Amino acid sequence: MMKMRKMVPLLLSILLMASGCATGNRGAVPEVDRSLNGTESNNQQGTGNVNEDDVTSRLGYVRYKKDELNADEESRQMVSIDRNKTADTITRMILRYDGFEEAATLVTDDEVLIAYTRPEEMEREKAASIAKKTAMSLMPRYYDIIVSDKAVSFQEIQSLKNSSTLDRDYENTLRSVMESMKKAPQGEGWPEANVKDRDDNAMTE
Repeated sequence: MMKMRKMVPLLLSILLMASGCATGNRGAVPEVDRSLNGTESNNQQGTGNVNEDDVTSRLGYVRYKKDELNADEESRQMVSIDRNKTADTITRMILRYDGFEEAATLVTDDEVLIAYTRPEEMEREKAASIAKKTAMSLMPRYYDIIVSDKAVSFQEIQSLKNSSTLDRDYENTLRSVMESMKKAPQGEGWPEANVKDRDDNAMTE
């Protein structure tokens, strides 16, 4: 019993010390989050204060070991592409180049069709090469990229915008549009086209 009475003050002292430490840490700097991309930022999860600039400037990073993947599942894995967003990005990138005033892009499961207005003083082959190489820089290599500076190509692409790959006449209509667009220069005459004239500040919102 005497031993118990002697231990009570000791236990109270320990509890008071622990409480004091917890109170002292309330004003401490938030824990640092060391993310996978190698940057350091204050951990603000749960605060509701998310800086949009921080989100859009972050890098994407993924790391695997081969034995972490299922070989059968990977063999069936297909590249997933947001077609509408990809078409939007390609169109905006083309319009960053001087002289390109209008462009339209259609993305299917295997093709990219691009209609554009050619800069007045630019050769047709060079303009075609710029448009095609812009799409090539974004798309997987198996995509067939077809470009056209013919005014009618805008209407041809637009006629397909609401189509589905399940539509009965989809394939025939698509092939017809592609053959029509191929009559315009495809950029082969400018294999080394200078695409450094892009104005990165000219992208429209």
